[in-house]
Amino acid sequence: MDTYVTRTGRPLFVDLDGTLIRGDLLWESLFHFARQQPLGFWRLFGWAFQGKAVLKDELAARTEIDAATLPYREEVVATLQAEREAGRPIILATASNERLAHAVSAHLGLFDEVMASDRTTNLSADRKLERIRARCDGEAFDYVGNSHDDVCLFEAAESATVVQPDRSARRWHGAATRPSRLITDTGSLARGMLKAMRPHQWTKNVLVFVPMALNHEFLDVPMALKALLAFICFSLAASSVYILNDLLDLAADRRHKTKRKRPFASGLVPIPVGLALAAGLFLSSFAIAAVLPWEFMATLAFYMVATTAYSFALKRMLLIDVLTLAGLYTTRIIAGAMAIDSNESFWLLAFSIFFFLSLALVKRFVEIMDFGGGANRSSTGRGYVDVDLDTVGQAGMASGFAAVMVLALYIDSAEVRELYSHPYLLWPLCPLVLYIIVRIWVLARRNHMHEDPVVFIMHDWRSQIMMVLGACMFLVAAYA
Repeated sequence: MDTYVTRTGRPLFVDLDGTLIRGDLLWESLFHFARQQPLGFWRLFGWAFQGKAVLKDELAARTEIDAATLPYREEVVATLQAEREAGRPIILATASNERLAHAVSAHLGLFDEVMASDRTTNLSADRKLERIRARCDGEAFDYVGNSHDDVCLFEAAESATVVQPDRSARRWHGAATRPSRLITDTGSLARGMLKAMRPHQWTKNVLVFVPMALNHEFLDVPMALKALLAFICFSLAASSVYILNDLLDLAADRRHKTKRKRPFASGLVPIPVGLALAAGLFLSSFAIAAVLPWEFMATLAFYMVATTAYSFALKRMLLIDVLTLAGLYTTRIIAGAMAIDSNESFWLLAFSIFFFLSLALVKRFVEIMDFGGGANRSSTGRGYVDVDLDTVGQAGMASGFAAVMVLALYIDSAEVRELYSHPYLLWPLCPLVLYIIVRIWVLARRNHMHEDPVVFIMHDWRSQIMMVLGACMFLVAAYA
């Protein structure tokens, strides 16, 4: 039955992971460590072999988690504040390492004591119950928890608060005969998982259709089917990387004014669920790729290796990050050519590199602006500081103009004269592309660009008009 936790002199013991915060500090420490020391990840196996308590202690000693940015459950915090104002003793009792537990306690200022794991003891389940009983010396206590490890504590407590329970804890609450209260999240896990996949970013993968379009093979059904499968493969693979990227970027995202609402940063989707989802998407992508030419699968594998390297290290390297992003966009075009057994054009690849480098620099420009004055490498999670803003902007505009120059040289090339009956009809493409590039930079400088530039172009009606006009020019030039 649901009742409010009775405000008495009984001590109130509160769990941390999954209860006070939406998340688990062990998993968060793992990804903080993976981001800070990717080459030292192998050491985890040795620590884990010595026991969970040692693993937690080593990770806590080597990572820094900002307690102020953790996703606290507001209802639980409000309850603890009310109990503290009533003069009730409140103790943080957690299986997290003592360093992290004390950091949380110091930030909130709600706890009289802290019980936590140390290097020799993993304070969970029965061990936690023994410690609490010893602390209470046979007197009654109340408990706030969330998982199957807490069921034994629910049973021993005078009253319990069950927070966003797992299956075992929910089953206990449903059968409880003593006072108990249930606190659940309002957000949908399924919706959070879908959001973590970022399906709106899949529009980037229409680039795999570019080689087919430029070959004028619009009505070739088998070729179109291959391109569609390539699109699906890249979408699933990209989603798995987005999830990994978000897990590695937890700390930086929580300091960002909008990214802190992402499913993992906000704690809506647990990290283990995210890992399972990423693995499923990855395997599905390569299972589908098996029916396409081996060259496509090799290109997809390269894309995954490059994006993984980007997530772990390259994204924090000055300029290397934007060059990598431009290369990844171009890789999609190469993969589209591999899927339909077509040769990629030098002109197309040259245009793609410059065009997408400009858009990648837009993305970094906006991020530096969002962090404002005083932005540094620590706060942005990138290799840029606030004084780089003008340099990034100038480089981005120059790269965009270089893309238009490549396009102009292509239109005047011998290849175009062979492919198109009226190649002069392609010249208006240059001002159309210039319009798209300059407009997106104007919006970025006005601080009106709050999403990925490629996704913005795909959804912006003005840019869509320019792309439709460009497609019409290709068709007219080819068939008029």
